Amino acid sequence: MSFEIPFSHIAEIIMGQSPKGEEVNNEGIGLPLLNGPTEFTDRYPAPVQHTAYAKKISLPGDILFCVRGSTTGRMNYSDQKYCIGRGLAAIRGRNGYPTPYVKAVLETYLPKLLVAATGSTFPNVSKDLINNIPVSVLPVENACNISKLIELQEEKVFTNNQINQTLEQMAQALFKSWFVNFEPVKAKMAVLEAGGSQEDATLAAMTAISGKNADALAVFEREHPEQYAELKATAELFPLAMQDSELGEIPEGWTLSEIGAQIDIAGGATPSTKTPDFWDNGDIHWTTPKDLSNVKDKILLHTERKITKAGLGKISSGLLPVNTVLMSSRAPVGYLAIAKVPVAINQGYIAMKCNKELSPEFVLQWCSANMPEIISRASGTTFAEISKKNFNPIPLVKPPLELVKNYTKQVSAIYSLIENTMRENNSLTELRDTLLPKLLSGEITLPEAEQIISEEA
Repeated sequence: MSFEIPFSHIAEIIMGQSPKGEEVNNEGIGLPLLNGPTEFTDRYPAPVQHTAYAKKISLPGDILFCVRGSTTGRMNYSDQKYCIGRGLAAIRGRNGYPTPYVKAVLETYLPKLLVAATGSTFPNVSKDLINNIPVSVLPVENACNISKLIELQEEKVFTNNQINQTLEQMAQALFKSWFVNFEPVKAKMAVLEAGGSQEDATLAAMTAISGKNADALAVFEREHPEQYAELKATAELFPLAMQDSELGEIPEGWTLSEIGAQIDIAGGATPSTKTPDFWDNGDIHWTTPKDLSNVKDKILLHTERKITKAGLGKISSGLLPVNTVLMSSRAPVGYLAIAKVPVAINQGYIAMKCNKELSPEFVLQWCSANMPEIISRASGTTFAEISKKNFNPIPLVKPPLELVKNYTKQVSAIYSLIENTMRENNSLTELRDTLLPKLLSGEITLPEAEQIISEEA
């Protein structure tokens, strides 16, 4: 059974202390410096500064806990030694309590901690406040066993996130190679200019597309003849030369257009929050750019808020279909995702319905590749905003339809994997959020929790 003790009994807290400005460097001298959540990722921080004058240090395995401002309560794990600034605390288990268990307890009591925090505008959490908050905990042996389960779940989610980041990078790299740098076309041209045959040029394009040299391609042809034929067919879709255009040289036969001519754009609205009929018990996904702020995989599966049918009636664009490309149009410009659920949007989006020749995957990556140009066309005195009027005319190099289809076939498979992994992570997180409070309180035992997990798997 659980029992109540001060948080200081299970955790040691080290409050951060910032070095002086002149003691900070960008040359990698000393320990990496963490100033706050700006360096946080989904698990481990990504520091940008260093200092040789570290006063307060986190150790590998510590919890990095934000103690100041609007992000109070955000956490990461320390994967190495860090100098921690005044916006952070390092928290580690003590008296036999493992740090992952301590983190779970801290998450459970975080709402209570934030309510008790001081600060007129944003909360500030003191060491005394954290130390003295009463928490219900289990005996050390039980806590250690639960900690192992927590670590397994967190590691699985982290690994899945890493896989998704790699997959997203693959989709980006393929788009850049084909439609920005025109690498298969240039590979063909280089061979022809050197006196090679058209067949040699096709092989060069196949190398540019696949990353396989001639010997590897020969092996690939023997072992995977069907995939080899598909690769060759893809290479043949790229022309043998470039042509002049208003945007400079582009592949021969490709055309110039404007993004607005290739998609249907929708805007959104916010139904009155003073009208309960628009919100209470709503079951229709309604999104603001905030929903995309932590979406690294460019897939939208959930929204923070939902509206009713009556609320939806107040949005002229209505319910947008699955595979609508969403781009935040302000505060900030440039969050991107493909909606994998029907969704209504607020006024902070440019929503792109891909009902013509360009696929959602192509449009998403086009937006990503052209984001500097998109942002440059934004305007506003309070915050930058890209309007439909300024977005529509942005020039676009349009490849032949068959090449778009080929790219989409490859990349849609990537995004299907990303989506499946995200759904797995969501299920793991929901299961954790359901079971963990019961485990921490002693309502269920670890074997019971493990049984539930095995049944859900």
